[in-house]
Amino acid sequence: MFAKPFRVKCNIAIKGSDRRKLKADISTAFPILSAEQISELIPNKEELNVVKIYTHKGDSVTLYVMHKNPIFFEVERKLYPTVYTLWLFPDLLPVFTTWPAVLQKLAGGADLMLPGIVVPPSGLPGVKQGDLCAITVVRNRAPVGIGTATMSTAEMLGAGMKGKGLSVFHTYTDQLWAFGDKSSPPTIAPSDPEHADSEEHSEGSEGAEEEEEPSPSTNTAAGTLQDLQTTPHCPEPEEKAGEGSEEAEEDGRTPQEQMDELLLQCFLHALKIKVKKSDLPLLTSTFLRNHMFACCPSGKQLDIKKSSYKKLSKFLQCMQQQRKLIQVKELSKGVESIVEVDWKHREIRSFSVSEGSVLEVAPEESCRDAEKPYHPPEISTLYSVSTRLLPLFRDAQLKKGAVLTAAEVRTIITNYVKSNELVDEINKNYVTINPILCDSLLDKQEYQEIEKLKWDDLFNRCLDRMQHCHQLLFPGQEPIIRKGHIEPIDITIVSRGSNKKVTLIKNLELYGLEPHSIASILQQRVQASSAVNPLPGSKDKVLVQIQGNQLVHVGRLLVDEYKIPQKHILGLDKAPKPGKKK
Repeated sequence: MFAKPFRVKCNIAIKGSDRRKLKADISTAFPILSAEQISELIPNKEELNVVKIYTHKGDSVTLYVMHKNPIFFEVERKLYPTVYTLWLFPDLLPVFTTWPAVLQKLAGGADLMLPGIVVPPSGLPGVKQGDLCAITVVRNRAPVGIGTATMSTAEMLGAGMKGKGLSVFHTYTDQLWAFGDKSSPPTIAPSDPEHADSEEHSEGSEGAEEEEEPSPSTNTAAGTLQDLQTTPHCPEPEEKAGEGSEEAEEDGRTPQEQMDELLLQCFLHALKIKVKKSDLPLLTSTFLRNHMFACCPSGKQLDIKKSSYKKLSKFLQCMQQQRKLIQVKELSKGVESIVEVDWKHREIRSFSVSEGSVLEVAPEESCRDAEKPYHPPEISTLYSVSTRLLPLFRDAQLKKGAVLTAAEVRTIITNYVKSNELVDEINKNYVTINPILCDSLLDKQEYQEIEKLKWDDLFNRCLDRMQHCHQLLFPGQEPIIRKGHIEPIDITIVSRGSNKKVTLIKNLELYGLEPHSIASILQQRVQASSAVNPLPGSKDKVLVQIQGNQLVHVGRLLVDEYKIPQKHILGLDKAPKPGKKK
């Protein structure tokens, strides 16, 4: 529920009556707590805040925050304790134990599967379907998660400990934990020493993903949990979970280790050759797309998902917090940028560009390339071969999904008609419909009605039944082909508050424009505040926001300076006409 950042709606101090009601609700939901314990948890004189939030999925959640730490959260009138509360009362809920490596998955939003649960000698706790349960890791009784049981204990055992065990709502290191003081779990020794010993011996069995540990002490357990905090851990070659020497290549390194090395090489190469101080702040996605990929040596392919980091954000956090090479900040909600680079760092200064790199240019040439003006792409419409029209293109040895221009489609259809002698003998302007053309180009109601088609009608029907695509060709770059028609740059004016207007711009990325650069340029020109926010409903698009009605200035920038055709810009027709004052 809290794997991704949430939005805070309001944050207010609780009223006295609401405080008493909360205590009563806690007493009802958790009868194991005495009145003294509840008063200790929620003192009468201490400040207690009620924070209403919306999760990334749109769920409305109420948080109760004490001393800057969320202690309970309420969803659909049901109270749930947070890990901060469970650390004070570790026996508040039935406990299921798992491995630290599994906790990493849970923090990412996964549920707890039954094969990942460690069954103690005394057996699993007795729970019913829907009961609240706490999650701990081996050798530490401090809870690190909370969820509800998807089935009863008897059903878990009857299923052979296979399937989903707990629906997880909240874990240590998720966004709800990060809303507090980000403290680490305490070290609480297991109440059953035999349980801890059995966990140590079973750790190497099936389902365990944790690395070997020198001893089963509680200190090592605490150290393992420390590694699971949001500060990323820079993996060393021997620390690949789930990978052993069996997967090593002939050079002694696994594919994951090789990708980690390539990732670091492209990162250092990009900082030393491509990025300049004037480029900062630099959007992290732009740094990857325009700089790191360009520094990948020939014959190799950079793929972060095949590295141990899996995500660019984790890699960059490691470069910031472990190696101290860069500084990354979230300048706008959900959008991270590189704001500082330590070019004097030993690793950057000592890095040398390999001979096999794609970019074998001097720094001066690289700087000149980075300063080249923006050139709009050449946008052309293409057509993809669909399943229905596949028989028409078999003679041209084309498969489904092949992309063609309109001229190429026209040539292929003409050759097909002539090779099958379908040109009407009496009137050369018509083509006789054979069974393949009938199935490919005619609707069912036209099968008995149409025997011939004009050449233009034949071509138009063929293009209409193919999947439309578009191609973007930037100077000096490989063409980019996407399905469908290209979306125009959309400029809208919306009213906020009491007659305040805001200009919103989206789809700049589709035309190779950097949204943060556009926002910065417009901010300086119109002397108004600007922001770049994630576009709702889209994973990789952002929305540029400029205070005031700035249609005229946006139009001048895009059309006059960047030379983007007006047919690809939506909303310029609503710009105020010159000479008319309102």
